[in-house]
Amino acid sequence: MKRYLLDARFMSHPEPLEKAITILRSLDKTDYLYMVHRMQPIPLLALASDYSLNSVSIEDSGIWHILISPNLDVDLKQFINFNIDSNTLIKA
Repeated sequence: MKRYLLDARFMSHPEPLEKAITILRSLDKTDYLYMVHRMQPIPLLALASDYSLNSVSIEDSGIWHILISPNLDVDLKQFINFNIDSNTLIKA
């Protein structure tokens, strides 16, 4: 699966949601959004639920890892990497 990374830790509202929506619109079944954020993005997760997207959101050491995909058959937890740092992230 192709990963689209979004580091939203230092973005202000509504930029993370806007960038995430842009990415989500471009995803196909073999893609997923991987967002790291300092807060749980409740509006984004609600949107994913409303559109029946597969999503997982897990907090680790004050950083939220949010994965969203249109593929309902994949276990997104297998792609979580708590060692992701700013050197491996791509700002979308």
